[in-house]
Amino acid sequence: MIGFICPVCGGELNDNGKSLICSLGHCFDKSKFGYVNLLMSSKSSVKRHGDDRLMVRARRDFLDKGYYSFLLDELTGICGELIHDGSVILDAGCGECYYSSNIRKKTESVGIYAHFFGIDISKDALEFAFKRKSGIGTAVGSVFSMPVADSSVDVLLNIFSPEAFDEFRRVLKNNGILIRVVPLERHLFGLKKVVYDNPYINEYIPTPIDGFVFEKETVKKNMIELSSNEDILNLFRMTPYYYKTGVEDQKKLEKVNSLLTEAEFGIRIYRKVD
Repeated sequence: MIGFICPVCGGELNDNGKSLICSLGHCFDKSKFGYVNLLMSSKSSVKRHGDDRLMVRARRDFLDKGYYSFLLDELTGICGELIHDGSVILDAGCGECYYSSNIRKKTESVGIYAHFFGIDISKDALEFAFKRKSGIGTAVGSVFSMPVADSSVDVLLNIFSPEAFDEFRRVLKNNGILIRVVPLERHLFGLKKVVYDNPYINEYIPTPIDGFVFEKETVKKNMIELSSNEDILNLFRMTPYYYKTGVEDQKKLEKVNSLLTEAEFGIRIYRKVD
């Protein structure tokens, strides 16, 4: 798997088909879902990491219906201008690889073959990435301590995942590109109005990132109409709001069969500089 290094010694990992192994003999077996676990247990005291199965399944089902296809199309267009043959693309916090797998398929459809790999702390998410047939090498790992070599990545995708700018700066090549996707102020405000008595807008204050030059931002906004309770519940369950909301407020969506809500995203592009 291109890009992954041994989390014990930092050495290059070689793929023998069933495992990844470094020159010092540290060996990491592939799961039946293709990923390897490169998360060092000493780096976390919790037993369960990342998005759980309910959230991952809800996100897969929602995204696969195309509600955010306008965002995917914009990202694919942006990446098409940045990715070349042999480029190394890291999806940091890849989830089930919805965005990166579709970007990969699109670039290959026009004859561009790059190396895609992804890291996520959730084993459930990487299982679903495997079932998506993403063709992307994946590993369990934290974006705050990535098993990725210094200065090895051309384009890093950070899509609705934690900000780990020190790590992003470390793994990107000089002049490498960081693509961040974040929700804007009124993202899902229509959903919030149903759930909360006093809905609030998201805080969005773009700030400079040390070691990066901000190049541009693309804003994508759309009104999305959900016409089934299943889709509405999937949207809610794939967000952090679900786990931060009391049971009584969660129940407000149980009999809602149609919903119109804002979907607003900022796509911010940065270039690493020494």
